[in-house]
Amino acid sequence: MSAAPAQPTVVTAAVLIIGNEILSGRTQDTNLAYLAKKLNEYGIQVREARVVPDIEREIVDTVNALRARYDYVFTTGGIGPTHDDITADCIAKAFGVELVVSPEIAALLQRRPAPPEVMAARMRMARIPQGAGLIDNPLGPPGFHIGNVYVMAGIPRVMQQMADSLAGKLKRGASVRSRSVTAFLAESQVARRLGEIQDAWPHIDLGSYPFQRDDRYGTTLVMRGTDEAGLDAMLDAVSQMIVALGAEPQDVQRG
Repeated sequence: MSAAPAQPTVVTAAVLIIGNEILSGRTQDTNLAYLAKKLNEYGIQVREARVVPDIEREIVDTVNALRARYDYVFTTGGIGPTHDDITADCIAKAFGVELVVSPEIAALLQRRPAPPEVMAARMRMARIPQGAGLIDNPLGPPGFHIGNVYVMAGIPRVMQQMADSLAGKLKRGASVRSRSVTAFLAESQVARRLGEIQDAWPHIDLGSYPFQRDDRYGTTLVMRGTDEAGLDAMLDAVSQMIVALGAEPQDVQRG
């Protein structure tokens, strides 16, 4: 009897976006989209995302809940020089350790002369939880990581550099791949048959996304999973369904 095929390793993550400015609508978050795509390249599947205000108890409780549930937690925001940048303090409390000044970050910050009050504010960015490691940042002060929690800047360009620097440094699992096809069919026309196809491949996510174009209704059908052969088989089944319903499969994509 042949052995059953090995199941792909799944590595999971949550993204925690910290900042009143996100919740107020003043700032539009773009970090989640970048992180979800980048982490999938690294073989890490983002399973949850939360946004919390700059309130210590909420940050601490959320970090502790997420780090117990997922392989990794990636936070963005709240590591700047102002009074409301409290992420480092909160991560230290979540892990029950003291905040210490990182000599590497302090030396980097001190390279640029500044008046004492400016330097004092700037040095807030040198504080990290005791025992934490650093996340490279070619644009300025590093982020840090402790346990399975990775703490990064909220400024998109800086966060992206930090995330990029983690390539090859994290536990890797199976990347999620995708297939998609579009048809000028309403969701109501495909609903029953889509359910049957989903039942045949329960390990692959099948989603439908309606649109209206040139006064016509249509649906884009997206399949996501780690099983490439299963994705191709599901795509074939979805395409055959489209033809059987009198439409033409369009814009087939594999990713």
